[in-house]
Amino acid sequence: MPTSALRTSQVAPPSRLAAEDVSSGYGGKVIVRDVTLTVPDAALTVLIGPNGCGKSTLLKTMARVLPASAGQVLLDGRPVHDTPTRNVAKRMALLPQGPTAPEGLRVRELVAQGRFPHQSLMRQWSREDARAVEAAMEAADVAQFAGRPVSELSGGQRQRCWVAMVLAQETDIILLDEPTTFLDLKVQVELMKLLRRIAHEDGRTLVVVLHELNVAAAFADLLVMMKDGRLVSQGPVETAFTAEALAEVFGLEASVVADPVSGRPVCVPIVAPSLAVAAQ
Repeated sequence: MPTSALRTSQVAPPSRLAAEDVSSGYGGKVIVRDVTLTVPDAALTVLIGPNGCGKSTLLKTMARVLPASAGQVLLDGRPVHDTPTRNVAKRMALLPQGPTAPEGLRVRELVAQGRFPHQSLMRQWSREDARAVEAAMEAADVAQFAGRPVSELSGGQRQRCWVAMVLAQETDIILLDEPTTFLDLKVQVELMKLLRRIAHEDGRTLVVVLHELNVAAAFADLLVMMKDGRLVSQGPVETAFTAEALAEVFGLEASVVADPVSGRPVCVPIVAPSLAVAAQ
């Protein structure tokens, strides 16, 4: 089998969200090509790959932000692009990359924006909305910041506020585009622990785009590797996160070893002995 062929491991159904032979892009340029992906329910799926490989484009296409030029995305068995926006927003939430809040906006006000899909001319703010906002802030551990401007918080605290906003939307499916970018490693791990808890304890389905390889390997239930708009490897992290896949996708020479505590795979870049000595 050629190295470019998709390596995959069996993932058990069911799935409420799936891509079938999806292609998409911007301005007539195809970025994602012929992607088929079944997202497992109540699990944490992580997409990784080099910059520009199509991770964010695929996520936006699955979220109905971008149209599919070929194939289809299915949400609860129906084409998501044929489903009204408000109906999609009641079932699937998207946290885009690098979100920004208006100057002076307070945390509770930001989280309350997650209730927008539930509002209408006939249904204004209600006790149910207030309950959802308070519950989301508690779950994301930002309730203590409720009255503070978002701009005054640290990067990790702000990210938790954005996560609280999508939790307040009360969808079973949540898509997050690089939520750990620019955060230090400790904060990345804390945020990923929160997302894993949301998936495993609350039974929500999460799809997360990440850059940090070992963080992805530490938390993913399903790991998906992309290169040049195509899926190269997908499956449980123990079988998908391999030295062969890392070399093909990232051009990275690395050993993959088992963490002695968790048993999860860890990527260790291979450094020539002479370079290691010179660096000392």
